[in-house]
Amino acid sequence: MKMNHELPGDGTVGHSASCAPQESPVVELNVGGEFYTTTLGTLRKFPGSKLAEMFSSPAKACLDAEGRFFIDRCGTYFGPILEYLRSGQLPTQHIPEVYREAQHYEIKPLIKHLEDTPQIFGEQVARKQFLLQVPGYSENLELMVRLARAEAVAARCSRVLVCLVRNEKEDANCADALRSLEANKRSVVKFGPWKAALDISDLLDCLNMDIKAQGYQVCYSHNSPLPAKVSDYFYTFSFSWW
Repeated sequence: MKMNHELPGDGTVGHSASCAPQESPVVELNVGGEFYTTTLGTLRKFPGSKLAEMFSSPAKACLDAEGRFFIDRCGTYFGPILEYLRSGQLPTQHIPEVYREAQHYEIKPLIKHLEDTPQIFGEQVARKQFLLQVPGYSENLELMVRLARAEAVAARCSRVLVCLVRNEKEDANCADALRSLEANKRSVVKFGPWKAALDISDLLDCLNMDIKAQGYQVCYSHNSPLPAKVSDYFYTFSFSWW
């Protein structure tokens, strides 16, 4: 059921089908099927934002069938955006989702405030910088998922072998084992070497977290069938399909 969001400080106004954005200080919005009432001054509060640009001229506005100004974004998280524009009130819930919308609308002061929250700071600064030190992380993560899906035919579980080597010495130690696995047509996804002093357990947790974020059921274990001298470098990620 579509709800009309009448937030504090707004009045109830009629539709503005015949009005250009600059002709009335009060506007009605349809944001992805959810309705809001606000003013042009609120929407134009930050001149460099997309909202200010959108409502700077009639040509940049799109109307729905009822004459409300239509924005083709998720309306659920527009409320916190609007409250920030009105009063400077920062959101306390759904921080990652509001952050994504703030980036879309290019509301730079709100983006900066949200980047200082623990949720965004931890993901965008701490974890992101950690992963930037692992060459090919995103590509290898994608390869793991492709291999798991390729082995999922008529199977409840598929397993992907991962090799983690922190430095050139460990890379050399694993070379024979990797060649043997390749000769036996066993696929291995190798991470490293990398220059920074990264903890293996943190990298494993990042892989586990990012795969689960894509909707997969996955877990990892340290039970390699390889010789003891190299087994410490190999981990098995198990994907469950049903």
